[in-house]
Amino acid sequence: MSEPVVKASPKDPFGEGLNAAKARRRRSVAIAIALVVFVGLVFAVSVLRLSGHGAPQF
Repeated sequence: MSEPVVKASPKDPFGEGLNAAKARRRRSVAIAIALVVFVGLVFAVSVLRLSGHGAPQF
């Protein structure tokens, strides 16, 4: 026998359950926050090095 074809509703385009959708959303938010923190850290280090505070003294 073949498995029945389940069509995804417009509100659930991936055909996943509510718990999976919430987990995917939390994962996406966590990745976005990590990316913003990383970019901020790189920017801060770059500004400090270019201003001379982080440059090595020779």
